Formats: sequence, structure tokens, C-alpha cells
Amino acid sequence: MSISSLQGRTALVTGASSGLGIEFARELARRGADLILVARSEAPMQALAQELRASGRTVHVRPADLADPAAREALIAGLAAEGVAIDVLVNNAGFGVFGEFVQTPWPKLEDMLEVDVVALTHLTRLVLPGMRGRGFGRVLQVASTGAFQPTPYYAAYAAAKSYVLEFSYAIDAELRGSGVRCTVLSPGVTATQFFAVSGQRPTLYQRVTRMQAPTVARQGVAAMLRGRTGVIAGWANALMAQGTRFMPRRLAARVAGQLMRN
Repeated sequence: MSISSLQGRTALVTGASSGLGIEFARELARRGADLILVARSEAPMQALAQELRASGRTVHVRPADLADPAAREALIAGLAAEGVAIDVLVNNAGFGVFGEFVQTPWPKLEDMLEVDVVALTHLTRLVLPGMRGRGFGRVLQVASTGAFQPTPYYAAYAAAKSYVLEFSYAIDAELRGSGVRCTVLSPGVTATQFFAVSGQRPTLYQRVTRMQAPTVARQGVAAMLRGRTGVIAGWANALMAQGTRFMPRRLAARVAGQLMRN
């Protein structure tokens, strides 16, 4: 089911304090949506809210640590108590951890999995009943081209994104005929703070293939509005990601590992 406008709809964007989160919010606002901005850092969201309100949008700012299950519950319950219905959920919050798995501190990996996998799943579960009850809803999950192959030095991160990819396709199949759709966006390297957070110095391959965040956000939102189940941002990324299907997993892992090395 394709829709052309989000006028009169409200979209919740996680990770809305930087990078793709900001660009998703801008693109959704451009298409008529009001916004709920969610992230740990409040100041950048307040600046973004001021920008979006100037264009006529209603914007709610909700600082929250999505690694905390209680914070997720309180976020959705609080919005419901205020009478704010979530028509669109963009599960963008997440981060990667770079390095050899055996040398990476467990707390860093645990925090990553809590946000990238558990929070995404939990928020999806919290908003879907309301969407189905109203007969309309859109969920946009942010995965990665890393979801398509095992990736040394991002082993847990790539595996987490594989979960997001498969989970999203399954949920969309369950939602058929309900008026609610789930779309999964798989970006490649994007010009955000990803590497600063993950701890990796970008390789030549990553610098050459990097896409701009507004372009990625625009492609993701467009695919969601068209009712597509999945989209890979950029034709080159799509070619590389789909090409791994024809490679033995062991070989795909070795190639990915070489591309990740500085």
C-alpha cells in the first residue's frame, strides 16, 4: 500500500540527536509529519525541534536512554497518556563496536546489543498494537549492508543487523492486510558519527563508498511510503550486498575482513 503524504501523521524517530536520525526527522517533516524526537542528548534535539517547528510542524522532544527497558516503557506510556498516537516509528538508534571480538569489553558489546536489537524489538512490540487498532502504521527499521554477510571486526554488530533484517521481513509478512507495514533500510557507509563511536579509522574502501546521510534518509522514507519490505541504499551497495549470496560464507567473511582492515 503506497501513500504519498504524512500530513496529519505523527512519526517517532529514535537516535534523533545526530546523523541519520536528524535527516530522517527532516525528511518526514518535509512530507508533512509531526515529530517525536528521542535520544539521550537533549540539546541537539531541541535545536532540531526549533528548526522543524519553524516549518509548521509540531515536535515533541523526549530524552531517553533506550538501553533501559523501563525508559522505553515510560516513553510509549507517557505519549499515550498525552493522547499522542504514533503513526510512524523509525528505529534508527544504534551504534557499532569495532575490533576483535575476543578483545572487546563485554559491557560495550552488551550495550550495543541492548540498543541495536532489544530496544528495536521492544519498541516495535510497544507501538504495533496501536497501529493495528487504528488500521494504519509504518515502521522503518535501520539495518546495514553488514547484515548480508559475516563481518570480522564488526562480528556482533553485523550479526545484530542480520537479526534486524530477518525480523523486519517476518513482521511485515505478519502485518499484511492490517494497514500496517514494516520496511527495513540497509545503508552502507554513511557520513555520520558512526566511526567516531565505533572506534575505527575509515578504510579506503569505506571512504570511497560513503553516501551522504540526507540521501540515505530520503531513500529509506520513500521506500517506506511505497510499502516496500526492504531497500538497500545506493545501487553500488545493493550490488555488493546481493553479490554475497553467491559466495560461500567462509569466503564472504574473509573478504569482509580484508575490507575492514586499516
